[in-house]
Amino acid sequence: MTIAFTPSETAPAEAAPAEAGPAVPESVVPESVVPESVAPEAVAPEAVASWPAGEAAGPVMAEEPEFWEPSAPEPRSTREDEDREAEEEAEDQDRDEDPGEVDPVVVRDARDFGVYARTGGWAFALKVARSVRPGGQAAEGTARAKVSAKAFAELAGCSPERVMRHYKAWDTAADDGLVPQFEVLVPGEDVDLPDADAWVSYYSARNGATSVRGQAISAAAEAQGIRPTKALEVAENPTALRAAILADPGTAEAARGALLDRMKEDPALQTEMARAIARTGDLKKAVASEAKAADRIGYVRQIVEKGQIKTPAGQTVEAPSELRAEAERHLSLLDELDDSEEAGEWAGEAYDAVRGLVAKAVEEDPALRVQERRTKFYNSLQKATKVFEELTLDEVLEEEIFEDDMLQRLEALQEAIGSCISTLRRASTAS
Repeated sequence: MTIAFTPSETAPAEAAPAEAGPAVPESVVPESVVPESVAPEAVAPEAVASWPAGEAAGPVMAEEPEFWEPSAPEPRSTREDEDREAEEEAEDQDRDEDPGEVDPVVVRDARDFGVYARTGGWAFALKVARSVRPGGQAAEGTARAKVSAKAFAELAGCSPERVMRHYKAWDTAADDGLVPQFEVLVPGEDVDLPDADAWVSYYSARNGATSVRGQAISAAAEAQGIRPTKALEVAENPTALRAAILADPGTAEAARGALLDRMKEDPALQTEMARAIARTGDLKKAVASEAKAADRIGYVRQIVEKGQIKTPAGQTVEAPSELRAEAERHLSLLDELDDSEEAGEWAGEAYDAVRGLVAKAVEEDPALRVQERRTKFYNSLQKATKVFEELTLDEVLEEEIFEDDMLQRLEALQEAIGSCISTLRRASTAS
């Protein structure tokens, strides 16, 4: 008798506890595990007798794990890989494409692009050079087909100035032997062109670049490491430059630095700036204040750098170590100030502190104190002598300008001088 089994009628055998594992779905059980029919002789009698009652007899199936563990998926191509493969395939097709099948218009554009990539503006300058008749050249021979720069510009739909810039660039290069002269060029003729790198040395995109002023601006721009066209553009629009200076502190600072650098080599500009400042009340006061602060800072700096002090009477002597250390402290504070910080107040404080120490040093040194007073007396006497020598008595005699008050003041001065002389004589006798 043949016993037939179906997967749904077959109950899996219980797995041994020690070998318990994940269950395997029916869909993944090999067909060899559940045969459709089993011959009676293939089943041992002992196995049939041991089957529980009420259950259909069937073969002992292979043990299955309790849980199913999926195997690692096979790698599959991502969308990026597919796109890359498509691009490579397209490139292979392009390489295999016959150049003769490309549209002639595309070929012409590609070749024109290649010429411009290799030669830059020379390709356009050649069109001007071979088609525009130079001034003074007679309209005969090959030049008969050429036109003026104005007519060429009208045909090109651009300005005559742009045509002439290309014309002048070619003319300058021809003088240097880099390209042929205009006279030997024929309309439509192609010649070997220089590299594109040489174009920027001959062509200027600004109208004023060829003038003396434009050349000076271009040279200054190259010295600063910028393109001349940028500097020429700014120079041709002073109104825009003024607006930028008024609106932007950074631009104003750059303009200030440039003016200061220029004034070092331009005496006329120095005079003009000084005159403008002197005529403006607020600027005049500001300049006076800054000059005073600069003098005070210079006084402190001289003590630090030279180690000398200048007394109130004008003497120059060696600075004491204590005074020099105090001057160094104040100077370090002044040097740490930003350009935007007001230095006048700090300079005044440093100056007053150092001057106080100078006066103290003079008073503490007897010999220096005597010399300081002597120098001060001589200075006052010299000033008085100079003032008295400036009196012109001839005018008093020639014109009626005399008044009694003049005589009274001179008599008082004479008494003061006599008293001073008597005091000095007594001092000399006592010494």
